[in-house]
Amino acid sequence: MSKGNTKKELSPEQTADLLHILKSRFEKNMSRHKGLEWNKVLERLTNKPEKLWVLDEMEITGGEPDVVDYDEASGEYIFYDCSAESPKGRRSVCYDREALESRKEHQPENNAVDMAAAMGIALLTEEQYRALQQLGKFDTKTSSWIATPPAIRKLGGALFGDRRYDHVFIYHNGAQSYYAARAFRGSLRV
Repeated sequence: MSKGNTKKELSPEQTADLLHILKSRFEKNMSRHKGLEWNKVLERLTNKPEKLWVLDEMEITGGEPDVVDYDEASGEYIFYDCSAESPKGRRSVCYDREALESRKEHQPENNAVDMAAAMGIALLTEEQYRALQQLGKFDTKTSSWIATPPAIRKLGGALFGDRRYDHVFIYHNGAQSYYAARAFRGSLRV
């Protein structure tokens, strides 16, 4: 992640490149954000440069962030990872630190909860994951960890979702499990 940039800010060149990518994705996927205008999103992004770093982290790890909603009460635009399959740069991770530390053999390099926190994003909830799936067909060959209720996590489990047979499924697994085809998707409010 972060191209070696520990200051959590982008150079003018990185900013221009990212804004070009985001604008292009926004224009190609208007069905994800009906009624929203790029110029207003751009104005908000320009006034929140710290959020650009987060969006860049989402992009670097393969999330392909895009605007999916607008919160009128807060004035925030909501971005989700919209890559067709789970983000490649976040795969093969277990659910959280406790799960990672519980593995005595074959530990993955990281976990979804810590990676999301380091990036500045939140794991999608089940509701958000289902809403994302209304905008297209995601995770048809992969799966994504989602925020797990504490009661399930306390018992050792964690939730993930995918789309198979043209239906969205939410499943459970041991939180310590990890697979080459499972990553996590996140959200960011700007």
